[in-house]
Amino acid sequence: MYYTQHMSQQGKILSSGQKLSIINLKKSFDVERKMGAVVSTKDSIGRVARSLNIGRRTVENILSDYNKNDQTFIELPPKSRGKPPLRVSGNLVSHIRRHIRSVNMQGEHISVRHLRAWLQQEFSTDIPIMTLWRTLGRIGFTYGRNKRRSTLKEQDYVISARRKYLREKISNRNDNGTLKRPEVYLDETYLNKNHSNENTWFLNEDGPWVNKPSGKGPRLIIVHAITMKGWVDGAELVFQAKSSTGDYHGQMNYDNFSKWFSNQLLPNIPDNSIIIMDNAKYHNILADDTFPTPRSSKRELQAWLKKNHSNLKLHDDTSMLKAELYEICKKIVPPPEFKLDRIAEKHGHRILRTPQYHCELQPIEACWGIVKNFCRYHCDFTMKGLNKQLDIGFSNVRKATCQKLIGKVRQQEDLFWKEDAEVDAQEMIEQGANYSVENYINAEEENDFE
Repeated sequence: MYYTQHMSQQGKILSSGQKLSIINLKKSFDVERKMGAVVSTKDSIGRVARSLNIGRRTVENILSDYNKNDQTFIELPPKSRGKPPLRVSGNLVSHIRRHIRSVNMQGEHISVRHLRAWLQQEFSTDIPIMTLWRTLGRIGFTYGRNKRRSTLKEQDYVISARRKYLREKISNRNDNGTLKRPEVYLDETYLNKNHSNENTWFLNEDGPWVNKPSGKGPRLIIVHAITMKGWVDGAELVFQAKSSTGDYHGQMNYDNFSKWFSNQLLPNIPDNSIIIMDNAKYHNILADDTFPTPRSSKRELQAWLKKNHSNLKLHDDTSMLKAELYEICKKIVPPPEFKLDRIAEKHGHRILRTPQYHCELQPIEACWGIVKNFCRYHCDFTMKGLNKQLDIGFSNVRKATCQKLIGKVRQQEDLFWKEDAEVDAQEMIEQGANYSVENYINAEEENDFE
């Protein structure tokens, strides 16, 4: 993010748009000169719009943003490439998944239109058909054939990722329900200065007394972690973002996160912990010596083979093409390693990543809700007030709160585990298997955890 006062361009290269503005201004002044010695100076906004050959509303919006941001121009960062942000909130994604799975379990038909109507009825949320369709695709649902007719159902890769995660979580439990290794849940969120409740009671003749500023205001980025004992002491990180727009993931990077991870989290969590986090991009930065990508040069592929599989002598074969080397590397390469995982392992911990778009498996998400709700109802639209209310909001999340939320997540894990097995068993029964769903589930659990 770049902040520039009064648009000073001395010593800087002008953009083509700025050069065009200069040309338009010169033409406008020439027209005024021909009009005579006296020119009307009324309607300055209109004069600027005509001089620069732009719309009046554009000038008004620029002036509004300029004054709203303490007479500072804020240059927005370029939009990142890749998938656009998900337009449906994380909590709503959890409800959507739960509803579709419930309907599937009952063997009933469900379509995007039925889902949209359900969301309107249950949450008063009207999501356009195409937006909802794209969202379902992003979070791993497909529209395909079931035993009766076409319906919405989860894709195999979503079920597989969730199953792998749940297998790790359940295997960390003792028979009495206690944990073999401590579990630490971490996450990041954001909070805007003007985050407040939209409605209030007031007398009709007085009108609402709350004079809420326009816009969301500056944004705080928040990073923290919880265990069964509550917030991790010393792990709180709060800093002001350089922009109040966009997703908070765009305001964080690996350098900032890894410093917090190494300096504030790891020294303050129990030994031999399992650290549970989501799949944010800066959580998954590959280690420097990991396997080369398809964009790697032929020389890099040869160097990797020489270092890791010199006995194959492929790095010395000058007849091997880059495409051939890469195909061979893919077959013998181990799973990719991430920088954070190595840092954690060095300190005796292990990282476990939640399946994508499964916020219901992260209890700290509910902690954010408690903190944000307190700040929303006590907002005074100042940064000083926001920081004060944030501290109180954090104190409202106690040890008992975290234990209750983690317990609910465990129930959701068990429900996912059971339902996935039931769906899989039902499919086998429909294909002619001669055993019950209950027998299938019991046999699977014995194989997994005996």
